[in-house]
Amino acid sequence: MDGAVHDEELFLDCVTSPMIFASAMLNFGVHQILDTLCALAPRPHSRQGDPKAVEESTTAIDSAREVDDEFSGVVFKVQAGMDRNHRDTLAFMRVVSGEFDRGMQVTHAQSGRTFSTKYALTVFGRNRDTVETAYPGDIIGLVNAGSLAPGDTIYTGKAIQYPPMPQFAPEHFRTLRAKSLGKYKQFRKALDQLDAEGVVQILRNDLRGDAAPIMAAVGPMQFEVMQARMEVEYNVETVTEPVPYSVARRTDAESAEALGRQRGVEIFTRSDGELIALFGDKWKLAFVEKENPDLTIEPLIAD
Repeated sequence: MDGAVHDEELFLDCVTSPMIFASAMLNFGVHQILDTLCALAPRPHSRQGDPKAVEESTTAIDSAREVDDEFSGVVFKVQAGMDRNHRDTLAFMRVVSGEFDRGMQVTHAQSGRTFSTKYALTVFGRNRDTVETAYPGDIIGLVNAGSLAPGDTIYTGKAIQYPPMPQFAPEHFRTLRAKSLGKYKQFRKALDQLDAEGVVQILRNDLRGDAAPIMAAVGPMQFEVMQARMEVEYNVETVTEPVPYSVARRTDAESAEALGRQRGVEIFTRSDGELIALFGDKWKLAFVEKENPDLTIEPLIAD
C-alpha cells in the first residue's frame, strides 16, 4: 500500500511480511493468494529438534533432520466437526523430512505410541482426496488421530522431536458450563476436542470440577467462537460467567499449595498438565511475588 517492494531476504528472515487482500466468501483473490504463496514460500529445509527433548531423552534421538532423512512431520492444526455427518477429527501435518506413504506405521514422539496412517487426506475447501504419497513441504490430514495435538511430532526410524508450538499468555477468563445437565456427555466431548484444537485453553481444579471449567483466551472473541461451535457442531448450548482474574502465571507442585492459600489466587491444571496460577490483577501478582520470592511464578508468554 505504501509502494514498498517485496524483499525476499527480509521475508525469509521474518523481518517483513507481504499483505494480500482477498475474500473467500466472495471468491475474490483466492487463486492469487495461492499463487503468491507458491512463489514466495521457502523451499523445505532441515529442521532442528527440540533441545530440551534431546537433553532429557534416555534413548537415541536425532538433534535434527535433513529433508532426505527418514520420514518425520509436525502437526500444526487439529480440526473437529468439519463433516457433520461423520464427526471426525483431522490432524493437519506438514511433512518435514523423508517420504510419507499412506498406511505406514509412525511413532508419536510425545507419547511414544505407534499408529497406522491408513486414512490420510488432502483437504481443499469441501473437497477431500486420499493421499498415497507425500514429500517435504506437503500438508496431510490424518483422520481421527485423536492423540495428536498442535506442535506434536510423528516420525519413523530413529526418534526425533521438534520444538513445541508457542502458546501466548491468556488475558481473559470465564467459566463455561452446559445450559442443560442432560447434555453433559456431549459437553465433555466438545470441550475435549475444541481444547485439543486450541480454540481456548481449558483450566480445571477439584474445587470447580469438570462441569464448569475455566476458559482462558488471548481475546474475548475466542469465547464466542467456542460457544458458537459447541452449539452448531455438538448441539450443546452453553453459559459463560466472569471470574475475578486477569493474570495467569505458570507454577510448580512445590509452590502451588502456598499460592493456593493466598487470597485472590487460584490454582488450576491445564490440559497439558501444567499448573497455572490465576491472580486477580497485576498488583496482586506483584504483592505475592514480593512477599514470596522463593515461589515459582513464571510468565506464560510464548511458552
